[in-house]
Amino acid sequence: MAWLVLVISGMLEAVWATALGKSEGFSKLAPSIVFVVSLLASMAGLAWAMRTLPVGTSYAVWVGIGATLTVAYAMATGSEAISVIKVLLLLGLIGCIIGLKLAH
Repeated sequence: MAWLVLVISGMLEAVWATALGKSEGFSKLAPSIVFVVSLLASMAGLAWAMRTLPVGTSYAVWVGIGATLTVAYAMATGSEAISVIKVLLLLGLIGCIIGLKLAH
């Protein structure tokens, strides 16, 4: 169960990171609210998962999922350029996240 919560928390990290960018320095209300709510949920899930999973592994998986999804969303929406090297590096990051799960 902790792994599922950790993955969902990592996904929420991508939500709050994207909302932070769209809030334009907290000058837009809706993205600012999405940022705060998803940040709190993401941190709560990470903290809960860390009760049973190692801190280093939990944090690395959480950040890796969040970073991967944030960049993938930016590329999918056209706000960040797509390149072969970026896609390969993201796939490598996903491979490392899977590796951490398998090594646990």
